Amino acid sequence: MSTEGPISSPTEPAPPRPKVIKTNQQQVFLYVVLTLLLSFATVWGGRALLHNSETLTFAVGAPNSDEALFAAKLAVVLKNNASRFRIKIVNNADDAKALAQFDRRQADLAVLRTDAKVPLRARALAILEHDLVLLLGPGNKKIKSIADLKRRKVAVLAENESSLAFVRSILDLPDGPDTAKIQMAPQGAKLDKLFAPPNGVGAVIAIVHASGAVRDKAYEHLARRGGFTLNAIDEVKALARKFPGISSETLTAGTLSASPQIPDDDLDTIGLEWLLIAQSRMSVSTAGELARTIYENKSALGLDNGFATRIEPASVEKDAFVMAHQGAADYINDDTKSFMDKYSDLMYVGAAALSVIGSIFAAIYTKITRIAPEKASELSTAILDIGERIEHAHSLDQLECLQDELEAILRGAVIGLRDGTISTDGLDTFKLGYEFVRDEIGMRRDYLKRHASEAEKTVRDAAPAPPDDSNVVVVKTAQSA
Repeated sequence: MSTEGPISSPTEPAPPRPKVIKTNQQQVFLYVVLTLLLSFATVWGGRALLHNSETLTFAVGAPNSDEALFAAKLAVVLKNNASRFRIKIVNNADDAKALAQFDRRQADLAVLRTDAKVPLRARALAILEHDLVLLLGPGNKKIKSIADLKRRKVAVLAENESSLAFVRSILDLPDGPDTAKIQMAPQGAKLDKLFAPPNGVGAVIAIVHASGAVRDKAYEHLARRGGFTLNAIDEVKALARKFPGISSETLTAGTLSASPQIPDDDLDTIGLEWLLIAQSRMSVSTAGELARTIYENKSALGLDNGFATRIEPASVEKDAFVMAHQGAADYINDDTKSFMDKYSDLMYVGAAALSVIGSIFAAIYTKITRIAPEKASELSTAILDIGERIEHAHSLDQLECLQDELEAILRGAVIGLRDGTISTDGLDTFKLGYEFVRDEIGMRRDYLKRHASEAEKTVRDAAPAPPDDSNVVVVKTAQSA
């Protein structure tokens, strides 16, 4: 009698789990590529938008004024350099109204002479020009000091009425009869005409651009006829303390006339500066790029009359009359590399776009498209299923098949824990189930081996004994006898 029971049908292999790792890696790679592409597209679109749309309003005086002509040249230079900036020029009746427009934040740029009232939010980008204050006396008459002018009839030779107010302020003349002695000279008036008797003035204060004074040959022609004397202004420090916008200027020998040499030696006087100013709210990168363009194209920005032919960096000192804009200061001090000057805005936009787009795709991957790893506890079901089939295994071969299935599940779990396709959730339950079924298989194997031995013994005991050869021989012998 055979001890083997009915052989159970071979177990169908479990359907293969999806290739979680490969699928998730493909998704991650796809989302990374999409993040980079969309970030690049955002930066490119932002750059194109900025390049085509950033317009700076430049408030100036009359259309034929120096600052208006400089603004027009700056607009041309920016266009020729393919800059992302465009200049919109807004004319006003005079410089004071242009500064008022700037103070109301209706303009991004303006030009300021340092004797004017400085808007609160003004920051300097560059020094465009220096104005010299020339104290001229008729013939060989020396003027010892500013105080001597209070007893003289003085003509102010300048381009605008603001210079008259400046001269009256430095002479510290109260309103009254003495104020009338300081008058504005007619536009285009000649020095020899102003000094000519009987109505000639006792002194002329000319406020001229430094670049223009060097080019003006009228001083040399008049000097050859002994028509005037250039006097020093020694009260520079006192006036600078009283009027912070005043600068100390030195006229080198021969500045106004080479022959005869005027001055015949270096001479101290006072001056004013023309500053290109910007709003303090202007971004550091914008101010830095604008300052760089101006400094690198100085030769193209000078006017025919000499204005802005010697552009200088703005003063970055803390006690400067007008504080330098941080963007211009960074460029002047070379604190920011040129690459950062040019691409810092795009880098900020790119970083922000990368962060936002990456976060969106990360959320989509985590919450929606990611294939979650199988929990270790879910494998316990397959293990327990093997355990239920152990009692139906009536042969060692069937038991070995179950053992192989159990080992395959264990091998898959180890590999899955290593590559992330299986999570550690319920790992203790899996271990407990595995050990339980493994022990059950071991006990079932011992049982089958033991019962197989007993069955073989029973079969041997029940079989008939073989015939005895010695008896057969005796019988044959008796018969033969």
